[in-house]
Amino acid sequence: MFGLIASSALIIGGAAGAKWTPSKSLLGVMLAFASGSLIAALCFELFPDAYEHGGAWRAGLGLLAGGAAFVVANYWLDSRVARSADQDQSEKVKDAASRGAVGWALLAAVTLDGVPENLALGVSLVDDASFTLLVAIFFSNLPESLAGAAAMREEGRSERFAITTWAVCGFILAIAVVLGRAALSGASDNTLAFCLAFAGGAVLASLADTLMPEAFENGRPWNSAATGLGFFVSFMLAEA
Repeated sequence: MFGLIASSALIIGGAAGAKWTPSKSLLGVMLAFASGSLIAALCFELFPDAYEHGGAWRAGLGLLAGGAAFVVANYWLDSRVARSADQDQSEKVKDAASRGAVGWALLAAVTLDGVPENLALGVSLVDDASFTLLVAIFFSNLPESLAGAAAMREEGRSERFAITTWAVCGFILAIAVVLGRAALSGASDNTLAFCLAFAGGAVLASLADTLMPEAFENGRPWNSAATGLGFFVSFMLAEA
């Protein structure tokens, strides 16, 4: 259920983007809100759980390992998708679509942004349901699929192709939640701590490398307020 809810944002965004092209300013504001939500989820649920299960050293090592894994994957996939390191995520998708490389662009989007977040959601379910992380992931998936579907349509792809492609991506991310939950069911506290921190490190690297830079670039002057609002909403959910 959590996987379907989190991934439904990709289908909603894909359907909307197949018919409508959002402004970069709107996408930036949405990404800023998602960034604030993810920061709160990391600060109040994901990393504290890792610390509680395994202590500071194990949680810290997992956090650094997750961030390093994201950086390596980001560099490798960007070399296959982007013509320039300065492109934001929506530009990578549009560029890849124009060269017939939509598959690589979507693989980059799903792997770099979606999979770490959804695995983290699945891992968090081993302890308790994380509504904070669920909301954060939903709002981080929505602008990505919205921009991606619009880029595909502008490059001559059909509406059906765009919607179907993002629906498939949503299915993959829903599976990631299930795998994250199933793989660590019954795991020791030390293993759970490292995996929680690893997923958190990948999400944090995604924030620093992708979400927040794009929010800053395209969402001004509303990006700061949107980030604060996203943080507040997730904080209230964590405290509820």
